[in-house]
Amino acid sequence: MATIKDVAKEAGVSVATVSRVMNNSSHASASTKQLVKNAMKKLGYRPNANARALVSQSTNTIGVLIGDVSDPFYGSMVKAIDSIAIQHGKHLLIGNGYHNAEFEREVIELLINSRCESLVVHSKALSDEELIRFAQEKPSMVLINRYIAEIGERCIALDNYRGSYAAVEHLIKMGHRRIGYVCSNHEIEDTIQRKNGYLAALKAHGIKHQPAFIECSMPTEIGGEEAMTNLLSKNLDLTAVATYNDYMAAGTLSVLDENGYSVPDDISLIGFDDGIIAKYLSPKLTTMRYPIQMMAEKAVHLALKLACGASVNDEVRIYVPTMVRRMSVKPRQ
Repeated sequence: MATIKDVAKEAGVSVATVSRVMNNSSHASASTKQLVKNAMKKLGYRPNANARALVSQSTNTIGVLIGDVSDPFYGSMVKAIDSIAIQHGKHLLIGNGYHNAEFEREVIELLINSRCESLVVHSKALSDEELIRFAQEKPSMVLINRYIAEIGERCIALDNYRGSYAAVEHLIKMGHRRIGYVCSNHEIEDTIQRKNGYLAALKAHGIKHQPAFIECSMPTEIGGEEAMTNLLSKNLDLTAVATYNDYMAAGTLSVLDENGYSVPDDISLIGFDDGIIAKYLSPKLTTMRYPIQMMAEKAVHLALKLACGASVNDEVRIYVPTMVRRMSVKPRQ
């Protein structure tokens, strides 16, 4: 593998001159730059990115921690971040955390050690204390879909509680009182907040909570199928079901259809997230829109501002889900 010394010898210049050319120094003439570039091309030399970063104090990279790149939710998030990164001449370095503390920790440490200028971190498994320590080490680290009061100025979060409350209240206002809830079994704050929103809406409208009306499973289509199958097995005479997310709603819809229930004529169904799947189900799914693209853009803008020491006092921090009314909910007859 060619070294910078090999390039200098091939071009007939000093190592210092090669270094100046690689760093676009104005002290190198056009002819010298061309000599060095020709030598680099001939030898197949690639500059060491970490070494250059030590000199320039910049890698032009934004580190991103996500849950799972195969999930369309994170695909939308990364796409939004990348669109802003491109505008600023930056590239992304992405790692999967899989909602696992060990994986999330390894990815964040890798991103920091790789000298990423800014970090956008979607962490659900690490403790508040550990994320605070990382934030102290990396002043341009921003959390997305997580709020920690001690570093609240660097958090972009969603009001999951308020969104779930609104979804269930919508069902109640449509005349439904026997409302089931298909819940995630992931032990993360989103699960707790959305379940609490469901419970709070029932209480606010004088509807007694019945534990049998809640079933938990994986936050996937398969999990939705399992949870709804369990609810139907109890013969609860439900008139509506709220779900943790649109994937679970899709699984719920499948089970209802297989068992002869028409949505929304027999049972109304509402989702959460407004993922791409929601408008392609039959019937099209009424759901709560999670503005992940807007939040991701805000998070990366904030991270870039923090990296250059700009003021961020006027930034929006907490986003609220909004309802998307489609065809899966109707008034109770």
